[in-house]
Amino acid sequence: MISKRVVVFVVVVFMLAVASFAAASTDNKPGNGVPILLYHRLGPTVADSMTITTPVFESHLKYLKQNGYTVIPLRQLIDSLKNKKPLPEHAVVIVADDGHKSIYTDMLPLAKKYQIPVTLFIYPSAISNASYAMTWAQLKELKETGLFDLQSHTYWHPNFKIEKKKLDQKDYEKLVETQLKKSKDRLEKEFGTKIDLLAWPFGIYDDYLAGKASEAGYTAAFSIERRPVKSTDNMMSLPRFLLENANQGKSFERLLAN
Repeated sequence: MISKRVVVFVVVVFMLAVASFAAASTDNKPGNGVPILLYHRLGPTVADSMTITTPVFESHLKYLKQNGYTVIPLRQLIDSLKNKKPLPEHAVVIVADDGHKSIYTDMLPLAKKYQIPVTLFIYPSAISNASYAMTWAQLKELKETGLFDLQSHTYWHPNFKIEKKKLDQKDYEKLVETQLKKSKDRLEKEFGTKIDLLAWPFGIYDDYLAGKASEAGYTAAFSIERRPVKSTDNMMSLPRFLLENANQGKSFERLLAN
């Protein structure tokens, strides 16, 4: 006959096991502190505040790989937030804004080397037009790797705060509609894929802009608020860490730890 002491011991062990499982499940809850790492351009030297040297970018990828992080597609994070699906432990997302040519020359080889998914937010007016930007052919080459998802950064990257002050209400509303819809339409035409994610230029947004983005068919939008994504965040203003070249070594480690 089993003694009461044995029964109590079994119950305690069971409860500890359940608590341990619950803690592990909490770590993997959708959007539970997932950092989105935002890059703009790479290069051999720091040309400006938005440039991260290519060796520093690779050091980020090495650190993630060697320390148990899993780089997941942004789309997987969005699906997790919407449908409460679990994510890998220590999930991280990598994105890049603008469509700078260094994404093709510098980021692409490293994305292939480390097999990481990247979401690019593009403003179409610059593509195959501005000297600093990629071409449509290069973007299609990125897409064909299966590692890059291409999404919208409006049509020509306006500062909505400045435009709102400068234009009357009717013209401002027309500008907003053009920026949101023209970008979406052009990218869908070029790539034949669904464009429903939006990065706010300069991280600027408000309730009006968020509402217009939803009307235009965007299901999630992203700011540059410097913190991890939480499951309680507004889908039209999800935060991202805007990285600088100084975010290397211990600085990068602390960013992820936060």
